[in-house]
Amino acid sequence: MRVIALSRFVLLLMTSLMLLPSPLLAESVDDVETVHGLALYDDPALPADFDHFPHVDPEAPKGGRLRRAATGSYDSTNPFIIRGTPATGLTQTYDTLLTTNPDEPFSMYGLIAEGIRLDPDRRWMEFDIRPDARFHDGEPITADDVVFSLNTLVKQGRPFYASYYADVTNVAALDERTVRFEFAEDNSRELPLILGQLPILPAHFWKDREFSSTTLDKLLGSGPYRIDEIDPGRRISYRRVEDYWGRDLPVNKGRYNIDHLIYDYYRDQTVALEAFKAGNLDMRMESSARLWATAYEFPAAEEGFVERLTLPDGQPAGMQAYILNLRREQFQDRRVREALNLAFNFPWLNDNLFYGAYERTHSFFENSEMAAEGLPSKEELALLTPHRDSLPKEVFTRRLPVDHPSDRRERLKEAYELLLEAGYEVRDGIMVDSDTGTPLTVEVLLYDSQFERVVQPWLHNMDRLGIQGRIRLVDVNQYLSRLRDFDFDIIVGSFPQSTNPGNEQREFWTSPYADQPRSRNLIGLRDPVIDTLVEQLIRADSREALDTAARALDRVLRWGFYVVPQWHLAGTRVAMWDKFDWPEPFPRYQQDMDAWWVDPDQAQAVRERQRNE
Repeated sequence: MRVIALSRFVLLLMTSLMLLPSPLLAESVDDVETVHGLALYDDPALPADFDHFPHVDPEAPKGGRLRRAATGSYDSTNPFIIRGTPATGLTQTYDTLLTTNPDEPFSMYGLIAEGIRLDPDRRWMEFDIRPDARFHDGEPITADDVVFSLNTLVKQGRPFYASYYADVTNVAALDERTVRFEFAEDNSRELPLILGQLPILPAHFWKDREFSSTTLDKLLGSGPYRIDEIDPGRRISYRRVEDYWGRDLPVNKGRYNIDHLIYDYYRDQTVALEAFKAGNLDMRMESSARLWATAYEFPAAEEGFVERLTLPDGQPAGMQAYILNLRREQFQDRRVREALNLAFNFPWLNDNLFYGAYERTHSFFENSEMAAEGLPSKEELALLTPHRDSLPKEVFTRRLPVDHPSDRRERLKEAYELLLEAGYEVRDGIMVDSDTGTPLTVEVLLYDSQFERVVQPWLHNMDRLGIQGRIRLVDVNQYLSRLRDFDFDIIVGSFPQSTNPGNEQREFWTSPYADQPRSRNLIGLRDPVIDTLVEQLIRADSREALDTAARALDRVLRWGFYVVPQWHLAGTRVAMWDKFDWPEPFPRYQQDMDAWWVDPDQAQAVRERQRNE
């Protein structure tokens, strides 16, 4: 039986107000098994003595350089706060308590933490900190650092953290290497795992610094990389930490192989593409179907020095869409939002601009068992029926996907009729409010000129309805500033999803986040029904209950027409100079490019080819 030190036991009684009387408390703590990992449901797949993740090559060579493009600019090296625009790649400098196995749907194994105890009733958990865990300055990582990290991120960090860890009621350092978290009674099943994702900050480093202010200092972390060079707005680079404390842990073997990571900033993706073709960048994630089909026929590629592949993606596709800002008066009426959906002609775009590369997105949980289909099941109805009076009747009576006409003219006719029902009429070719004469106008805010050609056909269809639509193209910094303040009519945005959605759904959809700057409730939703459904999803206690709650939420969101869904591709397109190698098969649920490495012979051949151009 595990023995609790007297000082730890006294501290536990003093700091935890919601615990049971001391004799029962000691027994309950001692009787909980210390484990090496956690899974959302059942047990993690890998045993306590696993040597490395199955998908990696533990003998992968170290060395080399990877140069990639970042978009826009940056003015901060603090990725955790509202202020400023953080540089790309900063999270690689911080370790977390646990880390995910990319080959499992949601299992986590010890990183900073070597032992985990989870109350069978899920009211508390404890982590044992590895004695050799260190920050980059050599200072040990302690339980006090974990307490500091949670409290600082929740109180001073982005709204995401307050949402993510909302069900943590208390955190305490029981001794130097043991930290205890207590949970609200009705907490999320995933809470113990997402606590494992907590980035650990050095309390001693931040003691005399203002955490919530932007900075361009080389901030102290504990991860496999540290900041190397900072060229504000132009470049940031990272170096692999040679004496990284965690390099030999099973979760790290065969990973973090590349010595030097560089992110060069480009304001225009066309320029970034030319930089790649010239050899100034090593790798490019291609988001354009047109460019993927047409832009990679250049001499080096034809000679075999450039490789292209599509990495499989085992996660739900999520929702990429035109996001309609409900804070704007013209989007308050659901019929107007549905009319804008009808004006969007995806088949034409896919045939004429995308080379047939994409599939239309319908669900907020696309490409997963959580996507709503057809009419509600009896299990969904149990969640939806109590709100029948507050929901559109279509939630209960019409099948999903929404059965809009496929013919463009029929779609525009239906859209026109919806606008008339919403109180609009056409005067001199312009759709106006019947009472005030105010024109119905929309503005699509963009920062990338490449997207203009995609938006224009939608605006053309709006014009046929009398809606006055326009594009506003701004630089990245202005775009981020306006996004932070929700100063837009329509943007192109996304709501990424995992196989196990949870606390992050609060920030996507719920009322408390509608007015929090930089929150991810971009739509501006303030709906008590959606708030309730989100909480039911978060607190689901089985896979079946989670799927049902997600489908119910998905159904309500889709019948609200809060976004105009776009398209998805079940993978990530990567173009690279042929100097990289990777283990196969790829992990099933997440792309783990940290397991890639630079092949020195291939890198030399690429350098010689580039010098000869």
